[in-house]
Amino acid sequence: MEILQVKHLKKTYGKGSTLVNALDDISFTVEKGEFIAIVGPSGSGKSTLLHILGGVDKPTSGEVIVEGQNIFKQNENNLAIFRRRQVGLIYQFYNLIPILDVEENIALPVLLDGKKPDQKFMGELIDTLGLKERIHHLPNELSGGQQQRVSIGRALIYHPSLLLADEPTGNLDSKNSEEIMELLEISNKKYGQTIIMITHDEELAMHASRIITIEDGKIKRDELVK
Repeated sequence: MEILQVKHLKKTYGKGSTLVNALDDISFTVEKGEFIAIVGPSGSGKSTLLHILGGVDKPTSGEVIVEGQNIFKQNENNLAIFRRRQVGLIYQFYNLIPILDVEENIALPVLLDGKKPDQKFMGELIDTLGLKERIHHLPNELSGGQQQRVSIGRALIYHPSLLLADEPTGNLDSKNSEEIMELLEISNKKYGQTIIMITHDEELAMHASRIITIEDGKIKRDELVK
């Protein structure tokens, strides 16, 4: 079942002689439950693509269809709801709220909707993330690896259609990087979570089941790895 369709996506910056094609006619589809790594050199368009898939940035032309909905045909209010409920974003630098503890940071997307999180799932998630002893700690009381675990929990709490990870291990040492990749694999296999991850590290990309290579804003390769 296709959860994502990307059709002829283009993103340009500047005009005339300063025109830059950040994305140049990108098309691909993603099946529900796939774990995809998007790789390529710096400036290839990887992060631009991820931000458009998450509704954070808008394309110059083309379509992004998530679960049958063209996300850029929605008004700003509905697009904001889409970002909160259907997309889980994991960044390199965590982006946690410093005055909220672990439990509150994880629950934040649900709390912003004026709802209460599913306590059973919350407990299971915190246990899976290895944060049971840290639930009332603030971000500045956590290690980098623990903070990234919290951001993964926050991204998963709404059971999003897509989990988008932008260099999720870029600020971590090798041990923590491997642990974070294992957690992403667990979320993919245990919860059937669809994941699209940006990385420049080809070794980390091998954790995915499919690798899309982008160069100069174009897809150069799209291959299954396992």
